Amino acid sequence: MIERQIEIHTEAGRMNTFICHPERFSPHPVVLFLMDAPGIREELRDMARRLGTVGYYVMLPNLYYRSGVEELGPFVGEAHAATREKFMQLLGTINIPMVMQDIDALVAFAAQDRAASSNSMGCVGYCMSGPYAVNAAVRHPDRVRAAASIHGVRLVTDKPDSPHLAPQYTNARLYFGCAENDQHAPREMIDTLRVELLSKRANAEVEIYPGTQHGFAFPQRPVYNKPAAERHWERLFALFGDTLT
Repeated sequence: MIERQIEIHTEAGRMNTFICHPERFSPHPVVLFLMDAPGIREELRDMARRLGTVGYYVMLPNLYYRSGVEELGPFVGEAHAATREKFMQLLGTINIPMVMQDIDALVAFAAQDRAASSNSMGCVGYCMSGPYAVNAAVRHPDRVRAAASIHGVRLVTDKPDSPHLAPQYTNARLYFGCAENDQHAPREMIDTLRVELLSKRANAEVEIYPGTQHGFAFPQRPVYNKPAAERHWERLFALFGDTLT
């Protein structure tokens, strides 16, 4: 496995980005791996590596670079309440238009790297980044062939960039993996999302993971659900395997 920590120039500054991919048989299809609210940490790098080991060129950008933040540190438990307050503030400093500028920079960088096949790209976003991943497919419909939102939030809004509207603007295959019990993504929203996608005959799937809570895919969270997390990996491998290779 080849790993690099680099800075990618964007319209807003320098975005530090973790990249990993196999040593052999380049170029590899690109997967943009978008962080959740607590930000960059080894847990996410390990998840990126898991995708990299099966043949992908994985890019994990620090979406908080505009605020000069790299890693926030531990956030689970009462002792780290201040860290949780910090990232709740930070997630309000970015939005879909800003992150789409970052996506542009990632796509441009990958297009210049011989190890990356930037004409065949996927994107996955967790929690706050679920809408970002889906909008990446809208932003680059000629390149991003698949996008996944894992326990994503704000999937149905009254804005023109709402994820439920994405099938009008992209032919990418979309996957929404949702927790059964999620205070950040209520069941009413998920039901509306499913109805909207069905009405549009979208190339999309909405799947609810029984017995799970928000954040179930992260191994270091108290709500980690190993069977559900492994299922989410199975779904990602199938999604990207069918569309990118």
